[in-house]
Amino acid sequence: MFNYKKIGQVAFEGSFPSVPDITSLPEVAFVGRSNVGKSSAINTLLNRKKSARVSKTPGRTQLINCFALDQKIRLVDLPGYGFAKVPVAVKREWGKMIEKYLLGRETLRLVVVLIDSRHPMQKMDLQMINLLKHNGIPVLVLATKSDKMKRNALQTNVQNLRRDLGIENAEIMAFSSLSKNGFDLAWQKICKSAGLNKSSKKKE
Repeated sequence: MFNYKKIGQVAFEGSFPSVPDITSLPEVAFVGRSNVGKSSAINTLLNRKKSARVSKTPGRTQLINCFALDQKIRLVDLPGYGFAKVPVAVKREWGKMIEKYLLGRETLRLVVVLIDSRHPMQKMDLQMINLLKHNGIPVLVLATKSDKMKRNALQTNVQNLRRDLGIENAEIMAFSSLSKNGFDLAWQKICKSAGLNKSSKKKE
């Protein structure tokens, strides 16, 4: 049985400069613009402080990092995109690697796209989400850093993000690595998408 609130073993499987080999575990991938808080969000979801490296320098993570949780599910941390100071050639290679991983990955069950809740939908975020939708890949959008906004402003921004996607009922959740806002809802979606047990799901 898998309990996301009491993850026993987080096995770091390695940092891969290219697409990692497929295992028997269902995969959930995390992707987002550089410095959006992706590593912090992963650490929060894992109830760990340093599993995913948090860099103060945007664009630093250039590898695909994989974590196996209790040998039930694999979380995949993809390189951040969109940092202006990264050379064009490097950006191009990142794009190829991310696209190669995302498309045709038979064990991929969900892609979590992280965006900054304080800002409008960015062009590259929209392109990523449209790419996933076009290829039939389930998407969950986490609007990070929600603790930095007041409730009413946050609700307005989330509604605006849904509007920017052009889908009123788009699955966008406010999330905070600091307050853990959205922690349970995000995990419930992840577990459902990965086909894990429902014993850890809270009653509504």
